[in-house]
Amino acid sequence: MILKGSQRSGAKPLAVHLLNERDNDHVTVFELRGFVASDLLGAFREAEAISKGTRCTQYLFSLSLNPPIGASVSEEQFRQAAEEAEQRLGLKGQPRAIVFHDEDQRAIGTPFVG
Repeated sequence: MILKGSQRSGAKPLAVHLLNERDNDHVTVFELRGFVASDLLGAFREAEAISKGTRCTQYLFSLSLNPPIGASVSEEQFRQAAEEAEQRLGLKGQPRAIVFHDEDQRAIGTPFVG
């Protein structure tokens, strides 16, 4: 599994990008945890609202999980990889969203912890 992480802001553009069905062959919001909202945009807007109160400028941590080309990885394996990364990064228990989106028939699981 190839992992790429970054701190970021821009809740709305990120949600729009992840949910964009024009550039993705398939999009699934696999998990929303720790948010009042039941949709991705609402969840990211919650994180943004909290950041304004705390003056945090990069309030999202983005972790892309990309399997090697030709590898077949199940949703459960993506979830387990996200759990392990969350533990190692000290983010256990933080709100998170996991979105699966396929680009060019290559699955990408992207957990975001706000």
